[in-house]
Order: sequence, then structure tokens, then C-alpha cells
Amino acid sequence: MAKAPGSGAVTRTGACLCGAVTFSLSGPLGGTLACHCTQCRRQSGHYFAAVGAPRAAVAIAETDDLVWYQSSEIARRGFCRRCGSTLFWDPFEGEVTQVSLGALDAPTGLKLERHVHVASMGDYYQIADGLPQDET
Repeated sequence: MAKAPGSGAVTRTGACLCGAVTFSLSGPLGGTLACHCTQCRRQSGHYFAAVGAPRAAVAIAETDDLVWYQSSEIARRGFCRRCGSTLFWDPFEGEVTQVSLGALDAPTGLKLERHVHVASMGDYYQIADGLPQDET
């Protein structure tokens, strides 16, 4: 996490596991969440922890190995074709892309704020961190 020169704005960087896809996020970010929906669990292997970033603030530097998969009528998911890292959940409407918290370089300065789609969560774990939980 670094300050953008002369702006005072925080810039965060991130990458996939193999480093083939790199990106940066500049400026203020939205809230953080853990999504427990079936699609996120199947793609990530557990739940998907993410931070909302204005689409215009997401700069993808290495894109040759970035693949987009249209997972539903409302969104696409970005991942690395080489290592399979889950990186983005990008809705077709709106201006916010969800960026994988696990793909961000440390220190992130971020903390989980809430859980969503808990009605679809797996039966093999419990949520016991005291954060707000949304059924959908």
C-alpha cells in the first residue's frame, strides 16, 4: 500500500499466484465482504473475500493471461488462465468491481466488514466473527 505521488490517495497493488496478471487500485475503496453464494464457493473453493473498487480505479497492467468468464446474466468473473487465481467479480451494471482480498499485496489496511449470501453458505463451516450477515 503506497500513496500515489502528489495526490495523497492510497494505491494498492495485487497479482495472481504466478504473477502473470498484475493490477493496482487507486483512490478510496468501498466496503469489504465475504460472499458465501454457491458460485463464489465453487470458483474459489471456499467463500470469496473481496473489496469493492470503482471500475475506473482498477488498472490491470498484465492482461494477456486474464480471462473473463460470464458466470451469470449479471456478472463476469476474472481469473488467471495460467494459475487459476480468482481475481475479480465484475457486474455488468454499476461502477464497482469486487477485487479478491487474497490477491492484494500486504499490508492491505483492510478488514472484513460483512458476510453476504449466507443462506447459501457451505455446511462445513460456521461464521463466528460477529460481523453482520446478510441472507442474500
